[in-house]
Amino acid sequence: MADSSDSVCVDTESIPLSGKEHIVKTGCGSVSVSIFGDQDKPGLITYPDLALNHVSCFQGLLFCPEAFSLLLHNFCIYHISPPGHEFGAAIVGLDEPSLSVDDLADQIAEVLNHFGLGAVMCLGVTAGAYILTLFAIKYSHRVMGLILVSPLCKAPSWTEWLCNKVLSKLLHICGMCGLIKELLLTRYFSKVARGSVDIPESDIIRSCRRSLGERQGRSVLRFLEAINGRPDITEGLRKLKCPSLIFVGDNSPFYYEALHMTLKLDRRFSALVEVQECGSVVTEERPDAMMIPLEYFLVGFGLYRPSRLNLVPRSPLNPRSISYELFSPESMGLKLKPIKTRTHA
Repeated sequence: MADSSDSVCVDTESIPLSGKEHIVKTGCGSVSVSIFGDQDKPGLITYPDLALNHVSCFQGLLFCPEAFSLLLHNFCIYHISPPGHEFGAAIVGLDEPSLSVDDLADQIAEVLNHFGLGAVMCLGVTAGAYILTLFAIKYSHRVMGLILVSPLCKAPSWTEWLCNKVLSKLLHICGMCGLIKELLLTRYFSKVARGSVDIPESDIIRSCRRSLGERQGRSVLRFLEAINGRPDITEGLRKLKCPSLIFVGDNSPFYYEALHMTLKLDRRFSALVEVQECGSVVTEERPDAMMIPLEYFLVGFGLYRPSRLNLVPRSPLNPRSISYELFSPESMGLKLKPIKTRTHA
């Protein structure tokens, strides 16, 4: 670890929340993209979880000075919002066609084409992680690396499918009511963050609840229906050769899904980081826990954070320059829990 003299001072109060917004028309409808940074730099694409946008899903990570300097030093960030999840989104008409997860993945390819981007780094959370993984499977030449937070890869279990159906019905009848907000907060955060009778809820929870109040119920319903109809992409994971870094909170409802995904990815190119006492949205609840793994992961691409790693970058985002040994737990300085599997008679 570097001492205090190596730290980078970033005035997080001056960091804008929304970036420069662009509306990109695609074959599957329009999509909002907020851009941060120098567009001459390599692209980092983000995609949030259900009912979140780039502010409510990624501001915790970007407000961490180390992450801000690491990511903005190396990338131009393109925050893609699920249709209707952007700020000030219009109410979706009842005649608007439903979108599938394949449609959402294809939208990303069209966004890249619109901005003239080649291969990009991808950062997604839960439902957004699924969309970006599907995009990587379908357009493998467009993805240099995946950073996935509490990702999904299997079709919904009967329990998840039924819960999502109940949530869909509530959204259809009540819109973004208080009950739905509480159910979504349970999806995102650990019990500790959500508070209890004796422990007040954290500022993150209050901020997220306000953000959920800004979502249009119909837009959330469309994204939920797409995710609830997702196919199993496990077989496609075996074909992925891009480096992948997976984070999962040990209190996440999708914890075992992330472990399953890790087992199916090529272990030469992937690493798992379990974050203790954390829910699904690690980017908001425990962004500090992401820093060291992120730095080691990006060093493999010849990228670095100024004043922290005294390294000269090699060919940025050139997979031939990657040292894959960096993805072993030992070299990342991490103690990862062993993955236990059960066999059924």
